Amino acid sequence: MTTRAALRVVGSKPGSPVAQVALRILVADDDRDTALMLATILRHEGHEVHVVLRGDEVLELERLTRPDVLVIDIHMPGMSGYAVAREIRERRAIDPPLLMAVSGVWTRKSEQLLGKAVGFDHYLLKPCAPQEVVTLIDRFSRTRRPPGGVTQ
Repeated sequence: MTTRAALRVVGSKPGSPVAQVALRILVADDDRDTALMLATILRHEGHEVHVVLRGDEVLELERLTRPDVLVIDIHMPGMSGYAVAREIRERRAIDPPLLMAVSGVWTRKSEQLLGKAVGFDHYLLKPCAPQEVVTLIDRFSRTRRPPGGVTQ
């Protein structure tokens, strides 16, 4: 019988507490495995996470849940991540969420600049390490107490 080492979720340190502020996070990616893996990691960090697999589903769920953070794939069916970001920035100008783009298709510098122009705060290239996403969200939660956040 082989003994296995205990698994540790990426982004957590042994003995470290979960996030101080539980954020509402929406993950949008047409790659189901990628979306669910990231959602699992973020839930382990103490956040409330919703997942959609199409770009045209993001705006409706964003309206219903008012997430503090959105992690959005650029190349999705139904609506591009660029269009989603532009719409969310218009809707939420007073209380803007953290917008993170993730793309494995649109990777050129000009496409990253377009991402910034439409309102993304960060533009990550696939494959990106989940720890990078967790770190950016942790930094955001420390610098801004979101109205939707729940103190633990």
